[in-house]
Amino acid sequence: MTDTVFTRIIRREIPAAIVFEDEQVIAFMDAGQVNPGHVLVATRRQVKTLMELDEAESAHLFAVAYRIARAVQAAFKPEGMTLLQTNKPAGWQTVPHVHVHVLPRHANDGADLVWPRREPGLEMLREYASRIKL
Repeated sequence: MTDTVFTRIIRREIPAAIVFEDEQVIAFMDAGQVNPGHVLVATRRQVKTLMELDEAESAHLFAVAYRIARAVQAAFKPEGMTLLQTNKPAGWQTVPHVHVHVLPRHANDGADLVWPRREPGLEMLREYASRIKL
């Protein structure tokens, strides 16, 4: 697998403004700040998607994202906060290295998340639910 830009940041081959790191994750300022305080929380282990992590790794990733979100809220006082985790290009993932965006939000900041709303009805929703096995 080719090294991602995040792996290169972890190895200190590319400079970054690091917010937090431990043995499993690293959090750094997104170079493409949507709003001031936009942080990426990435796994140190290079894997493409969330589904490649085990449950403990995923839980730790989101626990750190939660801590970062609270710290960003305190530091920047945004009107809202979006935590976004995407997988594969069809799911809007642009860097093939699992990560969570911690994105402070303001009204009319230009960041949009738009998708077509479909309402299949309760019976179809129940059929969809029956396919999901935990």
